[in-house]
Amino acid sequence: MKLKLTWLMTLFMAFVMQVSLAQEKSVTGSVASASDGLPLPGVNVLVKGTSRGVQTDFDGNYTINVRVGETLVFSFVSMKSTAVIVGASNTINVALEEDVASLDEVIILGYSSKGVEEVTGSSVQIGGEQLSGIPSVTIDQALQGKVAGLQVSQSSGTPGSTQDIRIRGLSSLASSNEPLYVIDGVPVVNSNSSGSDNASSFSPLSAISSQDIASVTVLKDASATAAYGARGSNGVIVITTKRGQSGKTQFNFDSQVGFQNDAFMKRDVLKGADRLALQKEALVNSYGSGYGITVDNAIQFAVDNRLVPSATLNYKGEDYDWSGLIKNENALLQNYAFSASGGDEKGNFYASFGYNKTEATVIGSAFERLNGAFSFNRKLRDNLNFTTSMNVSNTTQDPILEQGSYFSNPFITRYLMNPFNNPYNADGSENIDLLFGSLHNTLYVTKHNITRNKLLRGISNSKLDWELLDGLVFSNRIALDFQLTEYRNYQNRHEGDAAPANGASTLSDDKNYNWVYQGSLGYDFKLGDNHNLNIMGLFEYQKNERLYMFGYGENFPADGLTNISSASANFEAGSSYTDWINVSYLGLLNYNYAGKYVLDGTVRREGSSRFAPNNRFGTFGSVGGAWNIHREDFMAGSVFNTLRLRSSYGITGNNAVGLNAYQALLSYGADYSNNGGSLPSQFGNADLTWEKAENFDVGVAFGLFDRRLSGTFTYFNRRTYDLLQAVPLSPTTGFTSQNRNLGEMTNKGIEAELSYDIIRTQDFTWNLGGNFATVKNEVTELAIGADGEQIDPNAGSWYKSTVVGLPANAWKMRTWAGVDPATGAPTWFLNGVDGEVTSNYNAAARAFQADASALPTYSGGVNTRISYKGFFADANIYFAGGHKIYEQFAQFYLRTNNFTLGSYNGATELLDRWQQPGDVTDIPKLSWAGADNFHATSSRHLYDGDYIRLKNVSIGYELPTSYASAIGVDGLTLTLRGSNVATWVKDKGLRLDPEVRAAGYTELTTPPVESYSLSVNIKF
Repeated sequence: MKLKLTWLMTLFMAFVMQVSLAQEKSVTGSVASASDGLPLPGVNVLVKGTSRGVQTDFDGNYTINVRVGETLVFSFVSMKSTAVIVGASNTINVALEEDVASLDEVIILGYSSKGVEEVTGSSVQIGGEQLSGIPSVTIDQALQGKVAGLQVSQSSGTPGSTQDIRIRGLSSLASSNEPLYVIDGVPVVNSNSSGSDNASSFSPLSAISSQDIASVTVLKDASATAAYGARGSNGVIVITTKRGQSGKTQFNFDSQVGFQNDAFMKRDVLKGADRLALQKEALVNSYGSGYGITVDNAIQFAVDNRLVPSATLNYKGEDYDWSGLIKNENALLQNYAFSASGGDEKGNFYASFGYNKTEATVIGSAFERLNGAFSFNRKLRDNLNFTTSMNVSNTTQDPILEQGSYFSNPFITRYLMNPFNNPYNADGSENIDLLFGSLHNTLYVTKHNITRNKLLRGISNSKLDWELLDGLVFSNRIALDFQLTEYRNYQNRHEGDAAPANGASTLSDDKNYNWVYQGSLGYDFKLGDNHNLNIMGLFEYQKNERLYMFGYGENFPADGLTNISSASANFEAGSSYTDWINVSYLGLLNYNYAGKYVLDGTVRREGSSRFAPNNRFGTFGSVGGAWNIHREDFMAGSVFNTLRLRSSYGITGNNAVGLNAYQALLSYGADYSNNGGSLPSQFGNADLTWEKAENFDVGVAFGLFDRRLSGTFTYFNRRTYDLLQAVPLSPTTGFTSQNRNLGEMTNKGIEAELSYDIIRTQDFTWNLGGNFATVKNEVTELAIGADGEQIDPNAGSWYKSTVVGLPANAWKMRTWAGVDPATGAPTWFLNGVDGEVTSNYNAAARAFQADASALPTYSGGVNTRISYKGFFADANIYFAGGHKIYEQFAQFYLRTNNFTLGSYNGATELLDRWQQPGDVTDIPKLSWAGADNFHATSSRHLYDGDYIRLKNVSIGYELPTSYASAIGVDGLTLTLRGSNVATWVKDKGLRLDPEVRAAGYTELTTPPVESYSLSVNIKF
């Protein structure tokens, strides 16, 4: 009986346990850092052996359905994974410890990834979450102020425009100074894709959504960039797109809606009544004494002598606000993104779809993008892993004619349109019979013209990793990047540039095909307990092909016909084809001893079809070392969590010379009575080679008080030599110059980054950080001409000059001495510096100006973040200075003669003109027929470029998990953000936006924008 009872009890207990194991229950808990107890958001919580999983929320909390006996695996970047078997308890709290070994994949360098303690070069990595919320359509624009030594300037505020980016200053006089862009380990082409050099620029990066970016790494010194050989001297920007995460499929929806206006625009123009008063005064000043002209009869005199249109007599002081009419007030911006990510222990996926529509702050311009991305990773076998990704987008930009002083440039209308002109007819239609001046009615032109850039871009990247032995991996990667840019421009028959031709139409197709193969063999192994080595050999082949075609036609028989096939006269067509090839052999070595001492080396042998066969290959490389002092025994118990010293030296190159620049060429575009012909077009130079950069970099990184205070300090010195320079040739050659490798310059400076947790508790954190960088550019060698003098690359410029001992492209012009209080005449220093002055512009000497650099000599950023439970607030500031900015178009709207007062319009500063002896002002006496050259190139229009900009401000709230679950989602975050909220300039005379292109000139382009937006993020 006892035995039977025992068996019955055993069967009953087995049944109970089986039922218990089969039942799911809800387990909740929190995940925190073991070092400081702070919650960890975004931790993966995965049921081992399944695809079921969740992520912790902002407060580190999670909820998951599991069975008793199953194992939960908690994993997080830079932390040791922890496994916990589910028991009877419904609460599982976990503290994750830091895992130094996991840091091996934190810094992504393109060809390789290294732990922060293994890096010997200067690099900064920014997570995608810091960039995705910024309302900019190009990811590089969002980098401003976040990386020491990286200067980002908008070429235009027109959505989709390119950025001017300089890393540690200027490195070339004649070649490109733009960094190399690498996407998912592959170098790509990122040049301006606009179909017209006269219209807004168009960045290929605008085809990639910031929501699909996982991280951006900026590589600055030789140790970091030498792997890219002949393309690394200007720095490298490595973009890594998102990949899937194993676990339950997580859906994510982002929505951002807002509006934007010009960020900084203080330049105002004369209203009609003010202009009329100045017009009369100028006429009296010029003709009053000789012809008895007074203010009362000045206009009648001007009409009688055909100085102004007769319609001027009918002007009654009406105020036509052309500046306001071309604005698109509160331009709408919209951005939506939907993504899904998930997988199991053998593979994962990421898929996304996005839509962006952003209006410009000027009429006639907008941006629209439709994009999709997909990535897939699968472990095919235990030793075979396959990864593939695809990013496809269709991007449309409506550019404006903003790259010069074209009559159809809306900003020419803003500043120069005669305010006497009524923009509309009595019936409300646009007036195309303007009586004053010669500008077009931009309102009509914008409405009836078609100008469009359309970019279809597809990026494919596939990689197969085969682990031959433990730690020995053979990898093969093939990447394709196809860019098809269509440009269309139809100009109407009635108003604008094509009115004399009865309309005109242009259509072009620009196909750019870039493909890359990479094959590498990498070996990661240990010798003994302390010697850690990683060796890689890589072969890379890259080919780029570009095919361009265009067609043109004029004279359209009717409105509404816009295609070239409907034109009837002056047809044109053309095409061109270019290609280039790069072949590279790369060797990488990284060694560390017990995590304390690090040594790495890079050698790259690179060949480029841009150079002659005998100069086609070059060798580049670097060596670097680091000492992780905090890992020494004598540092035990110190306040330092991190203390490391690093240094590197290397040589990189710049191969951005013109295609076939080394060859003597004939062109076959000549037309001899409808017969083809050729003519010499290029002298060539078979000895052309790479521009090279010798880089030295030394820095220290530290973290104190449980990493409450952390930062870096760096000194760099880059010497660029074999600079390309155009050297004059004898006229007997039939050519004016020949490119040769003869120049040299240096860039030196310091960089600092600091971060401090002012408050750090479980519920409340407040962090303050910042970065600062300086750069001093100096030309140290130039080519010598036949006369024994240095050859100035800026010869002939009224603005700049390049000489040994000063920055490249330094400002050199006549020096403004002010307005003579006795006569009202403009004056300049006779010797160009000080002392005697003259009112004869041509007699004054040109001189280099103080702080002569056109590029900022210092720049940086300040950022702060406060979070309390679910609430958070962020702000960051960008600043730059130590340079000068020239207001080039002052030559138009600051004239004191009939150019502004007769035909066009002028700036409101003209109201402060000199009127009588004793007046102290910097605006000379008005003169209708005078040519006082006040508007001409001089330091009067050269301003200090120092400015500070409140770049981004945001406040938001993340709904607690319990409340989010109640409404059926895993997470809900609301964010209100402002961008370019406030701008301060040092020089009050600078009335246009201080964020100018690298050349240093203000332009009549769309300025950077001030925007406000509301974002909603939902996870489910």
